[in-house]
Amino acid sequence: MKDLIIIGAGPGGLAASIYGIRAGLDLQVIEKFSPGGQVMNTYEVENYPGFVEPVAGWELMSKMEEQARRLGVEIENGEVSSIHKDADRNLFVIRLTNNRVLEARTAIITTGAAFKKLDVPGEKEFTGRGVSYCATCDGAFFRDKVTAVVGGGDTALEEAIFLTRFAGKVYIIHRRDSFRGSKILQDRLLANEKIIPIYDSVVESINGDMKVVNLSLLNKKTGGKSNLDVDGVFIFVGYTPNSQFLPDELLNEWGEVKVDMQMRTAVTGLFAAGDIRSESKRQIVMAAADGATAAMNAYDYITDLP
Repeated sequence: MKDLIIIGAGPGGLAASIYGIRAGLDLQVIEKFSPGGQVMNTYEVENYPGFVEPVAGWELMSKMEEQARRLGVEIENGEVSSIHKDADRNLFVIRLTNNRVLEARTAIITTGAAFKKLDVPGEKEFTGRGVSYCATCDGAFFRDKVTAVVGGGDTALEEAIFLTRFAGKVYIIHRRDSFRGSKILQDRLLANEKIIPIYDSVVESINGDMKVVNLSLLNKKTGGKSNLDVDGVFIFVGYTPNSQFLPDELLNEWGEVKVDMQMRTAVTGLFAAGDIRSESKRQIVMAAADGATAAMNAYDYITDLP
């Protein structure tokens, strides 16, 4: 049995593991895919403290992983199917999809969030054939082609700017009349001659044969419909919390884990940090801070156990 099990190895989980192991806890990290989380797909990070120049997302997360492993953190590949507290023994029972069962005195959930889908006709059919959720991964396939980005937040703006390294033209489609992303990103995007904003519009369907050919758009203000010829579309319209394995009583209406300022959930001894938690701003530095907070409070919880 472990003192602490951390579910997820993104910035929140890795920070929690660093703080936890330095506090002397016997801990283990369980990660479904590979350490790093969504940040691994981010081309450049320029707002993480301590880096004068922008740093590639994979490089930043690799350094976090290396730091954790140097301190002795054990990171195991696995997918959690359920977690519950055994009240009689006052410990957490964590079951993996391969039916392996782990036990720990306390646990931290840092499973983050996945990119939200548009849920329009053609999206599922053309995923991998013109529909993508990662410009860093797939942008090079669209050299000198026409692409579209759907969304208006920081991620959408960043990815649209990144795509101009390859694509000849980039449309950015947003349902409102102005973007939600930070001003510095908006200024860069609007100054780029390759980028053409399309405001007040939504994608009704993604059309093609063997690959994406065009998008059917609806202008929400005028009601007008049109088709936009593109070779690919990149979708960045928000996130869905990776909380499917958790009981409903821990979650709010958006599927996020409800926590207090100390990252404590409604179950004593269970914590949540990063993009999975309620009211998260979904920033790397904030996820890392959440993880550190959760680990320190997990330590306090364990030291107070009888």
